[in-house]
Amino acid sequence: MITIIYFWRIRLIYLPLAIWHMGLDHLPLIVNRKIKFYKLLGTGKGETFTPNDADPKRWGLLLTCRQEDFEAINNSGVINGWRKFAKSEYCAVLQLLTSKGSWSGKSPFEYPDQTPPSHNSNWEGPIAAITRARIRTRLNPKFWRAVPPVTTSLKNSIGLLGAIGIGEAPIGLQGTYSRWANSSALRDFAYKGSAHQKAIAQTEELNWYSEELFARFAIIDERGDF
Repeated sequence: MITIIYFWRIRLIYLPLAIWHMGLDHLPLIVNRKIKFYKLLGTGKGETFTPNDADPKRWGLLLTCRQEDFEAINNSGVINGWRKFAKSEYCAVLQLLTSKGSWSGKSPFEYPDQTPPSHNSNWEGPIAAITRARIRTRLNPKFWRAVPPVTTSLKNSIGLLGAIGIGEAPIGLQGTYSRWANSSALRDFAYKGSAHQKAIAQTEELNWYSEELFARFAIIDERGDF
């Protein structure tokens, strides 16, 4: 199985069309048996994870499928529908390295019949990281106050190739998609950065999340402008 992530940039004049797609694309994605899991995504700067971060000019789609089904999905009506009005497209093909946690009650990147990705443990190429969390409503203000130092640390990280905020809703369902030069760069940010370590400690202390997920992938292929 592979994971595919798309991001489309649009002109603001097409915002109503993007919102229309975010509502109506669910049906063809649900009935497409080649797609095992999907999420339509809004995006943001990822600086505070408040609605002020939202970027109405960039939208996304994450899905999982068999590698042999990628080309069919890549040329499907949903994908081509976005291409008709998008001014640019980014697409990454990802192979799971590690995943911990759940998303909507599922482990979306792991499959019972899939060989554990131990053969990728020595992957030295570019890495993608996807985080996602369901934040407890009453803890949103504390969470928002804790985010800026981590964001500053992230942006200053050596080896970071780019990062954006992703979410299924403006509040409460937040995540990130980040790209790294290699595994070492990602590990240095995750385990050596003081701001990130403090956030981890606060997560354990305050129990911010009712659900969370962290997954790390080898970037097998990238197309377009991130």
